[in-house]
Amino acid sequence: MVDIRGLVERVGPALLRPVVVPQDTCGVGDVVIAEPEDPGGIGTADVVLGVGITDRAWAVELVRECGARQAAAVLLKPPVCAEDSVISAAGEAGLALIEVRRGAAWAQLVWLLRSALAGTDPGAAAGSPQQVGSAGLGDLFRLADAVAEVVDAPVTIEDAHSQVLAYSARQDVTDPARVSTIMGRRQPDDVLAKFRARGTFRQLSRGGSAVYVPEQPDGTLPRLVVPIRMGGELLGSMWAVVTGEVSEERASAFADTAALVALQLLRWRVMTDSERQRSAGLVRSLLEGAEGWRAAANELGTGAEQHRVVAIDVRASDGTDEGHRLAMWEWITRGIGRGPMVAESGGVLYAVVPDRSGTGGWPALREALLAHIHEMDAADPRPLVAVGTATPVAELPESRGSADEVLALLRTGMVERDIAVHEQLWHSLVLARTAGAAGDAGVGALGPLQRLRDHDHGQGSEYLRTLHAWLRHPGDPRAASRELRVHPNTFRYRMKRVGALLDVDLDDADVRSALLVQLLAERWNPHG
Repeated sequence: MVDIRGLVERVGPALLRPVVVPQDTCGVGDVVIAEPEDPGGIGTADVVLGVGITDRAWAVELVRECGARQAAAVLLKPPVCAEDSVISAAGEAGLALIEVRRGAAWAQLVWLLRSALAGTDPGAAAGSPQQVGSAGLGDLFRLADAVAEVVDAPVTIEDAHSQVLAYSARQDVTDPARVSTIMGRRQPDDVLAKFRARGTFRQLSRGGSAVYVPEQPDGTLPRLVVPIRMGGELLGSMWAVVTGEVSEERASAFADTAALVALQLLRWRVMTDSERQRSAGLVRSLLEGAEGWRAAANELGTGAEQHRVVAIDVRASDGTDEGHRLAMWEWITRGIGRGPMVAESGGVLYAVVPDRSGTGGWPALREALLAHIHEMDAADPRPLVAVGTATPVAELPESRGSADEVLALLRTGMVERDIAVHEQLWHSLVLARTAGAAGDAGVGALGPLQRLRDHDHGQGSEYLRTLHAWLRHPGDPRAASRELRVHPNTFRYRMKRVGALLDVDLDDADVRSALLVQLLAERWNPHG
């Protein structure tokens, strides 16, 4: 039987961090969700999740109650898990106190903890890329059970057409509408009509938070509903049958689970499409120049025309990269015409498109991508789109390499474009390659430029940027000052200080060229 230390290690530091762990720990029993006012379900050796605990006094009370009942650990989110009184209470109770990372969904944690206790791979339960091919509706049913524990109510997971995809096992709170929904695998038309009349679906289409629907005159119990969306697309919704108003903390925890459900739903939709998976394998053969690339090209029907590789990178600040990537995959395969010529590698989507006009060609995909990017919600991460050179199918690895080179420019922020095409950025690529070679040669250590670096670091000045602007706009201080967004007099003063610190002849063309190369290496390789 795994103890609390082993359980935390299995789930991983991305979600859990030990705050207090007793020297002697026993095996973990079960995972339960409890709050201080309802501790009855806590048993010996349980791991207790403090869902909705944001008050220090509540946290202390829960820790003491769990200690009295000989639980194994209490899991809390910041900031209460770092409070001295909570830490002291855990130490006195001989109880493990574990911090749950701020962005983690409670349903995800229930799912992963139970998988770890059952001896299965938590990564597989979460649907890691290595296990993604095995994702199925069974995972959605298990996830529905985890969400039901978080919201403390029976749950159904439905698609955008109100078809039931999964539902939780618990039936302690139910009504005829829920029974009919589960039996018919969709919400009955009369029930849908009532919710539409109340504006429930309109609220779901516009927002991202949980929507409370009061009890209906016909006895239909209250519902807490949350939209499931990813990448700007409404994928469906989750419905919890509740007995009355739900606390803000519990409703927020319920809404937080939507991202995890969206990820699993997208994973299931994408990865259970056998045609899409077969095509992705063929596309990877073309991108890598594998031995069977000719057969792959024939099966994909690429023809003899030239193609481009389009690299698309989606990075989300909330850690939902995979969900947004899968949403983009679905969107592309619906929009490029005759076939889903898309594959994923290293967290990047690669689309192979013919370099010709018309349906399915690169210009059509470019226009569709631009429209899609401009229509995205402000909260959605904007994808980085890098386009490789047009090449014969046999040379697609070269097109992929050029797309990756452009993608590197976008990632550093040195180039800012909705869609960056390799041949249109030749000048930036020349500078990037020159800077890379200069950085490898150690040119930054030569000459007096270190004095400016030291001054900027110690005094908070911007003399390196000032010098770079002066070199970029020779003889035009107004243009240089506009680039820096300072007054021309401020720019001239800075340049006097730069000249004094460097103590070199800035009128010498070779000195200016050498400084420009050093600054390029500094700018394009800031960590090199």
